[in-house]
Amino acid sequence: MVPTRPGGQLPAPKDSIARYFPSPYLSFSMATAPSTTPKSTFSMGIFTGVVLVAYTTIAALLGFFDRIEAGGLDLLMLVGGTTLAIARRSKDTNGQLSYFDGFGTGIVTSLVASVVLGLGFIVLTVVVPHAMDLTRVRDIFGFDLSVVLAFLAIILMGGMTGMITSLIAMQYFKKDAPDPMKSED
Repeated sequence: MVPTRPGGQLPAPKDSIARYFPSPYLSFSMATAPSTTPKSTFSMGIFTGVVLVAYTTIAALLGFFDRIEAGGLDLLMLVGGTTLAIARRSKDTNGQLSYFDGFGTGIVTSLVASVVLGLGFIVLTVVVPHAMDLTRVRDIFGFDLSVVLAFLAIILMGGMTGMITSLIAMQYFKKDAPDPMKSED
C-alpha cells in the first residue's frame, strides 16, 4: 500500500514543487504527468528536416521544384514526421501521453524540421542558384521573394502545419481524462 498524505494525496517527490506548495491538484498532476524528453523530439525534428532537405534538393536538381505538387509532398512529409514524433512520444510514456505534452512535441518537431529545411534551402540557393528559380512566386505576388523571406515563410508554414497536425494527432494519441464520477474503490 502506498503511503499517502492527509486528504488521500500521494507523497510529493523530493524535487517536486508540490513539496513546497501542497495542493490536491498540483500533487496529482505532478505525480501523473510524464517527464518530457526534448532529446527525442529534437532528433525526430532533425531527422524530418534532413528528409525534407534531401527531397527538396532532389526536386530542385531534377527541375520539378516549381510545381505545386512538390510543395504538397513536402507538407505531407512534415505531417508524417510530426505524427511519428507524437506516436513515438506516446510509446515512450506507455500510452499515458498528456494532451499538452503531445501537442508540444508536435510543434517542436515541426519547428525544428522547418528550421533545418529553411537552412537547407539557403545553402541550396547559394550552391546552386539557378536550381531555385522563384519566378513563379514573383508572378503571383508581384515582387521577388528573397532567400531570407523564403526562410521565414518556410518556418511559418512549417509551424502552422505542425500545430494543426498536432491538434489532430492528439485527438488520437491523448490519454483518456479521468472520470470524476467514478470511484476508485
